Amino acid sequence: MLRIENLSKRYGDHVVFQGLNYTFAPGCVVLNDEDNTGKSTLLGILAGVIAPDAGDVRVNGHSMAQAPHAAKASLAYVPDNCLAFPAQTGREWLKQAAREKNTQIDETVLDLADRLELLEHLDKRFEQMSTGTRRKVFLTACALGAPAVILADGPSNGLDTPARAMLAEQFRIWSADRVVLFASHDAVLVEACQARPLGLNSLRG
Repeated sequence: MLRIENLSKRYGDHVVFQGLNYTFAPGCVVLNDEDNTGKSTLLGILAGVIAPDAGDVRVNGHSMAQAPHAAKASLAYVPDNCLAFPAQTGREWLKQAAREKNTQIDETVLDLADRLELLEHLDKRFEQMSTGTRRKVFLTACALGAPAVILADGPSNGLDTPARAMLAEQFRIWSADRVVLFASHDAVLVEACQARPLGLNSLRG
């Protein structure tokens, strides 16, 4: 469902990583390296928002290099910074995300928003939301179109305890037949969603 093929990335003289290869099967996986080791860069490349210097990513059989639209349509991505669209409301952004995936905001999406206690905040602009509420909008978008791969950078950051528990439950549900790959130092979340730890060194070779 998700395959990394000889991925390399550097910024100037700094090599972030080189020659990463890995195939992810359905399940819940947490990148557990220390900070500043390339986790966010890797997730951004897998999501198609950062270009690698070499290599490719395949999402549900689609090449990010050759068929980026199809690859991105098969995944959902929760970035570390969820304030990319400050003037948009949460509802407007969800509608835009649904159009990009050629799908609609259905009951599954609204149910997730309800369980995250997001519904009452959807008509606020992102700049009016708390950090946790912004993240809930992006997490809700993960239910759009049933993506095969879910990527998240610090998914529990800013969430209160009930929302973190709900997120762990949802990650477990999704990971039954999808790849859920996230970076986090939230030990409670990692344990609750039964995520398998994986370091970037394991992807080399």
